[in-house]
Amino acid sequence: MLARRKPSRTFTYGLGRVEDLAGIIIVLIILFSAIVAGYQAIDRLINPQVVTHLGWLTAAGIVGFLGNEAVAVFRIRVGREIDSAALIADGYHARTDGLTSLAVVLGALGVWLGFPLADPIVGLLITIAIFGIVWQSARSVLTRMLDGIEPGVIGEIHHAAGHVPGARIVDAKARWIGHRLHADIAIAADETLPLSEANRITTALEDELFEHMPALAAANIRFSAGHEEHNLPPSHGHAHGGHDGHKH
Repeated sequence: MLARRKPSRTFTYGLGRVEDLAGIIIVLIILFSAIVAGYQAIDRLINPQVVTHLGWLTAAGIVGFLGNEAVAVFRIRVGREIDSAALIADGYHARTDGLTSLAVVLGALGVWLGFPLADPIVGLLITIAIFGIVWQSARSVLTRMLDGIEPGVIGEIHHAAGHVPGARIVDAKARWIGHRLHADIAIAADETLPLSEANRITTALEDELFEHMPALAAANIRFSAGHEEHNLPPSHGHAHGGHDGHKH
């Protein structure tokens, strides 16, 4: 996969952003599915069609729904475990296919009960649900593309620093590259601090960060002469997620 390629002189951070591009493509595919489903539902509402072979339609719809939902649950769970917004979006894509199959089942059931407009009406309801999935997936993927992070990430950085004497953070930033987290941290400088002690603080802080944040891939720690603290931690919770981090 492109996202796993090692950094080069051109792409010094690697190609982790390819995962974000994949997420955008998946969101666009889901959006296209919603538009098509809505168009077909409105067309059947205006131009009713006779639905036949209700038994076969129901059976195929049930199989399609269960299969796609199983795939969706698996992909979403794994995506959350490795903090991959693209894989989560792909899971929601499978869920939209499952919802489409479910619409077939509910529509066929309505027709069998003597309500022929049930098919297009259910189709419209499913379309609304798919648009909701589009919004949820797009918000997650676009947030990461714009270097947004979850609210608890900065709080977790400050929490890790609290375990290291002398590591007073004056600024902390983080961003996702693919499903790996990169942090840039400035700690208050003490001009009287020996170099050996400064190295001990940065090493200890790095160890604490990797222990508290499994999704962390790299932490750039530096000393700063500034005294005004930025990006203060939130007053609630800590963020954990992803696979084991590796030091760089």
